[in-house]
Amino acid sequence: MKQNVSQRLLCAGFLLLLLGLLTGFTLPLLVNPRMGLASHMQGITNGLLLVALGLCWGRLVLSSRAAWLAGWLALYGTYANWLATLLAAIWGTGAMMPLASAGFTAAPWQEQVVSLLLMSLSVAMVTALLLVVWGLRPGLHQNSENTV
Repeated sequence: MKQNVSQRLLCAGFLLLLLGLLTGFTLPLLVNPRMGLASHMQGITNGLLLVALGLCWGRLVLSSRAAWLAGWLALYGTYANWLATLLAAIWGTGAMMPLASAGFTAAPWQEQVVSLLLMSLSVAMVTALLLVVWGLRPGLHQNSENTV
């Protein structure tokens, strides 16, 4: 089972890397190219995070439930980060990221969508990484029965 999850995380990571790279080609077409650059970088860095997680997945010592939660939260958080910044670039939203928004604002519903994504992905990523750090803590590999 660990190998299957590892493979999926690796695939998802390389797909997000590709999406991040492709986002870079869209910069001149976006309402806020500066935010588009942020989306480009989020795709690349979050894709690399998923690749790293996929490579170390076999070393995690977590219960099945905790491993499932960590994997799904990491997937949601990384893709939501890329999507939130891309939507912010397309729509020109700026409420949640004033430095990168360069003074842009959008319709209230667009600001709310981006804000919801940014707040939820923050909680998701902190939770996922806390679980990963817990699962990688020293001394666990000797007694790793009944874990994923």
